[in-house]
Amino acid sequence: MKFCSDCGATVGLNIPEGDNRPRYICTRCDMIHYQNPKIVAGCIPVYDNRILLCKRAIEPRYGYWTLPAGFMENGESCEEGAARETEEEACAQVENLRLYTLFSLPHIDQVHLFYLADMTTEHFAPGSESLMTQLLPEAEIPWDELAFPTIGRTLRYYFADRQAGHFPVRSEALLRPVRAN
Repeated sequence: MKFCSDCGATVGLNIPEGDNRPRYICTRCDMIHYQNPKIVAGCIPVYDNRILLCKRAIEPRYGYWTLPAGFMENGESCEEGAARETEEEACAQVENLRLYTLFSLPHIDQVHLFYLADMTTEHFAPGSESLMTQLLPEAEIPWDELAFPTIGRTLRYYFADRQAGHFPVRSEALLRPVRAN
């Protein structure tokens, strides 16, 4: 960050009084510009024991498979963000969203939330950020072609929990990059 979004003056990196972390502070108006983690919200859309996956049409990880997910927008709840991303990326409607996995990724300043969700119909299609979409059973999940580690972890938890018949909320911190599988 170089300039204050409030007055346009330059900013400097300093520790504000009463704080313990360096923050960008405006040299003219003293506005403190906090930088906080971004939240990614997504769904595990389920229909007839199959999972809806999207093949990415954008970077990062163009051409790799993912669950429908993306950055939340201001003014929406986590559930609304997850449902919106599912509609945008897979043209699918979901309902009955239940928090399932929560990953803290401090090395990239993100938090990923995935909700178990029921698709309302079997209708889906690629959205503008997807090359293709598919409803897949566990045996056809392209494990070696998943876009992000949190996708692989979420899917592995889901299939294990489905077999056990219990879907606890899972929360973990991934302190460094990890493999998807």
